[in-house]
Amino acid sequence: MLRATTEGRRVSVTERLSTAVRQSRSGRRASKVIADLRGRSIPLHWTNLFGVVSLAALVVLFITGIFLMFVYVPSSEQMRYAGTYPPLVGIEMSQAYASTLAISFEIPGGLLMRHAHHWAGLLLPAALILQMLVSFFTGAFRRPRRAGWVLLFLVFVMALAAGWSGYALPDDLLSGTGLRIVEGIVLGIPFIGTTLSSLLFGGEFPGRIIENLYPLHILVFPAALVLFLVLRIRSSLRHRAPQFAGPGRTEQNVVGIHLFPQMAARAGGLFLIVCGLLVAISSTVTIAPIWAYGPSSPGDASAGSQPDWYTGFLDGALRLVPPGWEVEWLGRTWTFAVLVPLAVVGLFLLLIVAYPFLEAWITRDTREHHLLDRPRNAPGRTGIGVAAMVFYCALWGAASADLIATHFSIGLETTIHFFQAAVIAGPVLAFILTRRIAIALQRKDRHILLHGYETGRIVRLPGGEYVEVHAPLTPHERWRLIDENPALSTTDKPALTGRRMPGERVRAALAHLFFEQRLEPLDAEEREQLRELENRASDLTFEGAASSDK
Repeated sequence: MLRATTEGRRVSVTERLSTAVRQSRSGRRASKVIADLRGRSIPLHWTNLFGVVSLAALVVLFITGIFLMFVYVPSSEQMRYAGTYPPLVGIEMSQAYASTLAISFEIPGGLLMRHAHHWAGLLLPAALILQMLVSFFTGAFRRPRRAGWVLLFLVFVMALAAGWSGYALPDDLLSGTGLRIVEGIVLGIPFIGTTLSSLLFGGEFPGRIIENLYPLHILVFPAALVLFLVLRIRSSLRHRAPQFAGPGRTEQNVVGIHLFPQMAARAGGLFLIVCGLLVAISSTVTIAPIWAYGPSSPGDASAGSQPDWYTGFLDGALRLVPPGWEVEWLGRTWTFAVLVPLAVVGLFLLLIVAYPFLEAWITRDTREHHLLDRPRNAPGRTGIGVAAMVFYCALWGAASADLIATHFSIGLETTIHFFQAAVIAGPVLAFILTRRIAIALQRKDRHILLHGYETGRIVRLPGGEYVEVHAPLTPHERWRLIDENPALSTTDKPALTGRRMPGERVRAALAHLFFEQRLEPLDAEEREQLRELENRASDLTFEGAASSDK
């Protein structure tokens, strides 16, 4: 439908509506946001790609999850299987297990969807962990991005919760074994364990666990994950992107490419590659063959059962507690085999989410940081990060202690003792070694910065002396090696009474770990030495060229 205007030109209804939308208040705000995004610069660095990988895995999870939602039956009601998989015909099983078998063998493309959903569920936590590690070791969690760190951690926790709840939905023997472990953990919580178990399972095990987990898996956890992800993206857009030091890069600018269309095109290409790889792997590699495990049975357990990799550290924490750790108190049995792993893992996760605030308190650093650190320039933080990785890997490895013992013919007790020692001594040794290595690398960088690097070129001076030319670094290399962030005060602050508060003494002791033997930024004398190196290299090059001409 067309309508005439005052100029005699006919304008379509669609054009009039689009004009009205652009001129509305929401339209003007959207246009402003789009213009801001087009002018936003993003630094080029390979670490920025982990976010795209996470997004691709999340999209594959949602698309495949919607497909599975229409054909999966979330019911614990028992039935006799009469499907197309002969070995299980006539076997009693839940409707949830039977519908999962139907998805795998009877619905076209169903097995591909199951595989893609599972592989994407394994990739998402890995990409999120890598994002957190990059943010930690480069100091990207500091002000003004501490909220972004907390939101990224919450996204990771929701991904773990969604993965765990989906792990149990097929109701096969492997997932049933995992649920039995969960029931034992919940029952071991004093005072409230029995009530929590009844609420979770809907009565005696297995109860109605499928019906209770299904809405959590398809609605509660995904909604929370998307909410935290949107809040993180919004928090990231409020501040300019962090960048590594380099020529022309300061705390007040960003050197990179525009978000639209250059960065969007690069991210879109990687997004499609990740999605394609997930589909290719799902088409060729079998994962979670539930037909080989059989239906879940409360009286049976599968040998050598292993959880998905991202929850392995929780299982490992349970295996490392020595047997017999329980006491009778207040008329109840306190099982430390459950309480200690819960407390240790809970404290570990709490320290992760609170670390940006703890470091700011320890270092008294209230500045805004838009330039990222090289890990070696923050030896204390890098040591803490590696220690946390060793702690996590020790718990994760302990989850496979039985398989390690059988595959390598090692006693199970010996394997458990090794991981117990690794959990306690491993982080301490990792912190000390990593910190010393980082300091040594700092000193090496300082030496190269002030004395140049060996070129292997020998020149003869007018007096007959032969010297090797030490070439100065390029401007880009100098920017990369020079640490312009001075260390803050590490001394404890006296109280008004003249006494030192205990909290300040603790803070000063922890700050000592961050700044002991840390190299300070170049002083005036060292900068003068750097200029002399550049001048001398230039003179030697000129004299060497003149001697060659003669």
